[in-house]
Amino acid sequence: MQWEKNQFGGVVIEPESLSLDDKSFYSVLKNNIDTWKYDSVKLVWLQINKEFYSKIQIASQFGFLMHHASHNYVMMTLAIEIDTFIPPYSTHYIGVGGVVVNDLNEILVVSEKYRSSANPSYKLPGGALVQGEHISQAAVREVFEETGISTEFKKLSFFRHWHGYRYGKSDIYFVVLLKPLNHEIIKQEEEIAECVWMDVDKFLNDPDIHDFNKHIVRSALNSNGLHITNIPGYGSEKMFEFFTS
Repeated sequence: MQWEKNQFGGVVIEPESLSLDDKSFYSVLKNNIDTWKYDSVKLVWLQINKEFYSKIQIASQFGFLMHHASHNYVMMTLAIEIDTFIPPYSTHYIGVGGVVVNDLNEILVVSEKYRSSANPSYKLPGGALVQGEHISQAAVREVFEETGISTEFKKLSFFRHWHGYRYGKSDIYFVVLLKPLNHEIIKQEEEIAECVWMDVDKFLNDPDIHDFNKHIVRSALNSNGLHITNIPGYGSEKMFEFFTS
């Protein structure tokens, strides 16, 4: 088993070094825990990839607890020092909606197939960011996937922070203004029941459209918003996305 100390007084076990059999893993882990206690290690991080899931029960016997899980690994921690701080896993979902208005003052809206009401409920196209994706990229991608409309990012105009979302996590929803590059709609059949260009004034005065959706559209149309900028020397544009007024 291979491991390294981190800058916080903890230990990170190398996931690929768990290929030893379960009996050997038990013995090696026990000896290492004694060593870590002697060296005043505060916290141990143990990532167990799916091919080594048999090690989960063994680690649990030594007091390792679940920290988080993904589709192909489980992360466990062992607090050797009592009351040591364990950083929580990700606390938020990130979503984005696109306000797309054409030269005829029409806004692009969708009605989802899976909704609580039988009547159409129009909203902005959009969805969740995927890992490693910028907000501007996600907005362009989601709008195209749901509507077939290609767009160009113009500005970030609004965001909402909401607690008590899925699985007890919080949610941040960004709204951006996008410029349409084509007009013909090709709706996504799997999720979208209807996709239309709707007159902006009709959208803003429709009693069946939620006030929240009206508010964020007004914000996109009337505010100066935030625009993408670069900060020289900060790092790769693939890793960072900056918005400024």
